[in-house]
Parts: sequence; C-alpha cells; structure tokens
Amino acid sequence: MTDPLLRFRDEFPILARSTYLVSNSLGAMPRAVPERLAEYADSWATWGVRAWARGWWELPLTVGDLIAPLIGGGSHEVAMAPTVTLAQAAILTAMDFRAGRDTVVMTALDFPSVRYTVEQLAPKLGARVVVVPSDDGISIDQARLHATIDERTALVCVSHVLFRSAFILDADALCAHAHAMGAVVSLDAYHAVGVIPVDVKASGVDFYTGGVLKWLCGGPGGCFLYASPSASERFAPALTGWQAHQRPFAFDSALEYASGIQRWLGGTPVVPALYAGTEGPRIVAAAGVPAIRAKSVRQIARLVTLADARGYRLSAPRDPERRGGSLAFDVPHGAEVAQALLARDVVIDYRPGAGIRVAPHFYTTDDEVERVVGEIDDILATEAWRAFDGSRPTVT
Repeated sequence: MTDPLLRFRDEFPILARSTYLVSNSLGAMPRAVPERLAEYADSWATWGVRAWARGWWELPLTVGDLIAPLIGGGSHEVAMAPTVTLAQAAILTAMDFRAGRDTVVMTALDFPSVRYTVEQLAPKLGARVVVVPSDDGISIDQARLHATIDERTALVCVSHVLFRSAFILDADALCAHAHAMGAVVSLDAYHAVGVIPVDVKASGVDFYTGGVLKWLCGGPGGCFLYASPSASERFAPALTGWQAHQRPFAFDSALEYASGIQRWLGGTPVVPALYAGTEGPRIVAAAGVPAIRAKSVRQIARLVTLADARGYRLSAPRDPERRGGSLAFDVPHGAEVAQALLARDVVIDYRPGAGIRVAPHFYTTDDEVERVVGEIDDILATEAWRAFDGSRPTVT
C-alpha cells in the first residue's frame, strides 16, 4: 500500500539520517526554514528599523492567520505569543475573580509550566485553584472534572491532550458543561494541533493556546492564542504590552485596548521565530490533519500490538478515540534504553513514570515504527543499556 503522506519526507532533512519519532516534543525542521531565516536576516540587513513597516509589526497576526484554519478559527482570531505559559497567564489576568466566582479548575496531569504559573499567580489575583486528580496517572475522569466545575468557577484551564499520556479530553462536552455553569474555558492545545482534528468554533471554546514547536514542525518561540470574538469583547488581559494598544505608536501613557485579537498581543514580537514558524504549518495544512490523524491512529495501534506482545505496560489510553499522537510504554531500564536508542539515531524521549514516548508523524514510515521496538529488543537482549547513565535526561 502506497502511503501518500510520505511524499512530504523530502521536506525534512533529518529524516534522511535519523528515525525521528519525537514530534510530540520537537517536530522535524522543514528544509525551507533556513531560507525563511535568511529572509529575516536580509530584511534586517537591508532595511534596518524600516523593516518594522515592511511586515515585521504585523507578523503576530499574519502568522496567526496561517494557524487559524488548522484549528477551525477565522481571520484575525489568533495571535502569536512567545510561550503558552505567558499566553495562559495573560488569560488568567483577564478574569474577574470577584462577585462569587473565585475558582480556577485544573487537573493533576496538566503540563507543569502552566500549573506553576496558575498556582503562583491565581492567589495574588484573589483566586483559588482546584486540581482534579487522576486515578491512574493516564486519564482524567471527565465526569469528575465536570462535577468540579460549579457556580464558583471562573476559569477552567486544562490540557486538551495530556502531555505525558496523550489522553484526549472531550473538549465539546467540557465547554458545553462549563458554559452552562457560567465558566470560561481555556485549553492548552500544544499536544493536539497538527495531529488531531480541532474545531474551536464547534467546541465553543473561549481560549485555545498552543504552539508550532511540536506537531506543526515550526520550531521554538512560535506559540499562539485563539480568543473567540465574544471572549475578546468580554475580556482584556492585565499582562499586556504596547502591541495591545489601539494606537501603539501614539505612545500614550494610558492603555486603550485594541479590539479583537490584537488586545491579546504583548510586547515587541519575537520576529525570527515567526519567520521560522511558517513552513511547518503550511506543510501540515497541505498534508491535511484528517489524513495525519488516520495514519497516526494506525501506526500507534501497531505500536500498542508490539508493546503488548512484549508485556510492556502502556502509559496511555487503550481507546484510540481517547489517545493522541504519541504512545508511552514502560520497558525495563527505560531511562538507559532511551539513551541507547538516541545513540543509535532512533530519536524518542523518556518521561519518568510514563516510560519511552514514541510519536510517529505523517512523515514516518511503517518500517520506522517496527524499528524502534526492534532496537529496544536488541538493547535489552545484548544489555547495551548498561553503557548509559539513566540519571541523565534524554531530551526535553
């Protein structure tokens, strides 16, 4: 069977020399990225400060418009931000925790960076944080999550897809319940966009944050914030900057928020990252997220079969409808095995408590899926793992 998505392999140079199975952490770099960065350098060298008037200033919204169709958003509904952590912090500072709504709901399996920010900042804003636990370290009981969202809840700030286990929350059901309770929903979509279909309009989510770093193959520094038109009418962030001003070059001492998504911008944008971050999303759009999802489900199912045959414990949902684009499974001496795999140019990552995370993407061959487990077999059989220090991290 011919895999039509493999026509994109030549767009990613690393695939010619490595079995690259870590797009859940950092997507492979498109070969056109150096050209885009050269355009940035040439623009700076040629125009100097005048480059701001030749497209740099608008880049956070220009690139946002490139991301928007991948999540079902509209024109000028997505703004770029340096990190998801800062984007989520901005959303938090837009909430009014008075008048009886003083609660932010999170889960125990949300990404730590966002948890740190919310748990440190919320009390200073007059809010309390309620964390919904996980019974198995893999999933969140959605009924339990819904039951936690009540009349005191101002904001539900959770992950759409959990980073460690790839468990998918039902965003549509969550938004419907939270809105019925009068709460606002902000989803961290870093592990969703580019590998599962997303429709922010259908779900009715208020805020949706993510980045091009992972499945969108756009590199670090290019994160995004979708705000629904109604959310932009209702809210404005206290964590802000001069790009959010209605007339930024008036240099007024008092802030007058711009309308729409522009009010969610911050300070001076990270221009090189925005140049670098465009090629990956273009390729993903050309490949088509539904096709990417279908291939991902098929290849992850094969990994589940191979892991089960060896008795490895899965740190992931069994139901493919609830499982995102990566699979984590425990093997003996997992940290050392992960380092041995990296030494063999089989690029994966390792998470304590979860195991080795394997993340095939649209450019992955079926042979590469087989190879990663075959290499694990060999590393264990030959005890090659003993040459590695498991206390050292693999990749971040």
